[in-house]
Amino acid sequence: MAHRTTFITSLRHLPFLAENEKIQRVVAKYPFKCPSYYLDLIDLSDKNDPLARIILPHEDELQEWEWGKLDPSNEKAYTVLPGLQHKYNSTALLLASNNCAGLCRYCFRKRLFIDGGRPERLEDIDEAARYIKAHPEITNVIISGGDSLMLSTSRLKEIIHKMRQIPHVGIIRLGTKVPAYYPHRILNDPEFLEVIRRYSTPEKRLYVIAHFDHPRELTPEALKACDLLMKAGAVVVNQTPIIRGVNDDPYVLAELFRKVSFAGIAPYYIFQCRPTIGNRPYAVPIEEGYQIFETARGLVSGLAKRARFTMSHEKGKVEILALTEEHIIFKFHRAANDEDTGKVLIYRRNPDAYWLDDYVEMISSHFLESDIFRPSYYV
Repeated sequence: MAHRTTFITSLRHLPFLAENEKIQRVVAKYPFKCPSYYLDLIDLSDKNDPLARIILPHEDELQEWEWGKLDPSNEKAYTVLPGLQHKYNSTALLLASNNCAGLCRYCFRKRLFIDGGRPERLEDIDEAARYIKAHPEITNVIISGGDSLMLSTSRLKEIIHKMRQIPHVGIIRLGTKVPAYYPHRILNDPEFLEVIRRYSTPEKRLYVIAHFDHPRELTPEALKACDLLMKAGAVVVNQTPIIRGVNDDPYVLAELFRKVSFAGIAPYYIFQCRPTIGNRPYAVPIEEGYQIFETARGLVSGLAKRARFTMSHEKGKVEILALTEEHIIFKFHRAANDEDTGKVLIYRRNPDAYWLDDYVEMISSHFLESDIFRPSYYV
């Protein structure tokens, strides 16, 4: 790459953390990585700094009880080739990279970075292209990982080119937190922007799925990087999980919605933090998260409130639709089984629930005779 930055992966560069024995144990279990650019954005004098919360290890990660899994959405069940997942009928996911500019402490794929990672990265792009070509129902391809923009420009170009050779692939999405962590990767690489110009056409756009968690990440450099992507022809949208201590305040989340929409970046998904091992300190209960989300949406105008609050469950992408005094209402925004897409699930409320599975024993039959939610099924 034509651009360089310093990536900090050792606590010896951060003496205030290196002296903490518990933090040493955290990093021994869950690796640490932070770009020097991002470290400069953190107010190290503020023990509650939200950007520090995103990327610096915290002793609370050493939970003393078992919570979560390394593969909480059971991605291996939908892996058809190494590095290729086909969970939803029209969408293929390529784990093309096992590298990130920085390692989020709440990462749901931290299994890729533990003990050298597992053999999940895509290696044979031709084999993946053959699979996608043989499945004409696939119209969307997500290039992710890891972070798609941490691939070399030549490798990224190769993958995009091969996907563009498949007639039924209309959308290619690049999943990335590089605009927040490492905008200079975009600012200083005109060759990469030329790849965007070439392959994002009026008929078939490239989408960049950015990942800004907090308004302070939208620095002049980050906004310039997104502007260059859009001027090159990419459509840029933003997604983030609700993270304890980062954006679990409706006013902070509303400001994030405003700032990205002001910049022409559409708010896309707000995710429920997946129950991954080590992630418990960063998770917010579903019902609390819903109230934060809806309050934030109520504070902004229409173009800033386009996001949906969802969880990426093993059985599909489940949208959290509404709360009543007694019930919570979910809908399959997209299900692994196409027949379930659009179906509604109604449970009795459980303020301690962090995942759909936490509602299994809380069965609701109150609406069984209602026609309002058909077609649907109830559990």
